[in-house]
Amino acid sequence: MRGKIQIIAKGKACVTAVLAFCRRFSPLNFAFLLLAGTINAIGVTFFIAPVQLYDSGVSGTSILLSQVTPLSLSFFLLILNVPLLLYGLKKQGVVFTVYAIYAVSVYAVVAGLITDVLPIDVSIVSPLAGTDLFLCAIFGGIISGIGSGVAIRYGGAMDGIEVIAVIFAKRIGISVGVFVMIYNIALYVICGIVIGSWILPLYSIVTYAAASKTVDFVVDGLDTAKSAMIITTKPEEIGKAISSEFRIGITVIDAAGYYSRQRKTILYAVVNRFQIVKLKRLVKSIDPNAYMTVTLISDLMHGSVEK
Repeated sequence: MRGKIQIIAKGKACVTAVLAFCRRFSPLNFAFLLLAGTINAIGVTFFIAPVQLYDSGVSGTSILLSQVTPLSLSFFLLILNVPLLLYGLKKQGVVFTVYAIYAVSVYAVVAGLITDVLPIDVSIVSPLAGTDLFLCAIFGGIISGIGSGVAIRYGGAMDGIEVIAVIFAKRIGISVGVFVMIYNIALYVICGIVIGSWILPLYSIVTYAAASKTVDFVVDGLDTAKSAMIITTKPEEIGKAISSEFRIGITVIDAAGYYSRQRKTILYAVVNRFQIVKLKRLVKSIDPNAYMTVTLISDLMHGSVEK
C-alpha cells in the first residue's frame, strides 16, 4: 500500500513538473514562429536558392552543401542547425532552444515541401529568377530577413551560427556582429572557390545586407526611441521646459564634477527620433554650458514608474 502511495505521489509530481514546464511556452509564440519559418523558407526557395545565391550563416552553408552533394537543403538545415542550438542550451536556456529548434524545423520542412515534395515552379512566383540577380538578391534578403526578424522577436532564432557567436565572440575579443560577419565572408569566399566564380558570392553579400537591415527593422521597429542624459546646473528650468514641451517623464540624478566638485544634476529623458532636435535646442537655449549625450534605444518597456 505504501509503495502504491509513493508511486502515485511521484506520478503527480511528474505531471506537475511537466505542466509547469509547458506553461513556460506561449502558443502565440509558436504560431508566429510557424509563420517566421514559412516566410524564411519562401524567401530562400523562391528567390535565393533557384539562382544559386547564398544566404548567410548556416542557411547559406546548407545551400552550398546541397549544391555539391546529392542531399537536400532541408537535410542540411536540420543536421547543422540543431546541434548548434543544442550546444547553446546552457547559455541561452531551454525556452529559447525549443523555440529556435521549432522555427528551424518549420523552415526546413516548408523548404523541403517547396523544393522536393510539391515541387513549386519558382518561376511562377519569382518571374525574375534567372534574369535579374540583383532583384532576387534584394527581395530574397528582405523576405528571409522578415522571417528571421519575426523569429527573434518571438523568442527564437533561424540560424545556429548566431548562438555560437554569442558563446565564442567575447572569448576571442570580438563582438557578435563581427563574428557573424567573419563567418559569412569566409562562407562567400569558399562559395566563390567551389563554383569558380565570384559573381554569385558578391551578389550574396547584397542578400546578406538586405536581410540584416530587415531583421533590425522587424526586431527594433520604426519608432526607435532615443535617451538623453543632460548634465546641468539648471535642472529646474530645463526639467520644467522638457516636461511642458514633450509631456514626458524625467528622472533626476544628483551628481558632482570630479575635478571641480561642483554640484550638478543629471536629467534623464526618453524621446522619439522626431523630438531630439527640438530637445537639443531647448536645452541649449536654457543652459549653453549643459553637457548632453544622446543614445539610441533599440528596445523600450513602459512601466509604471512615477513621473
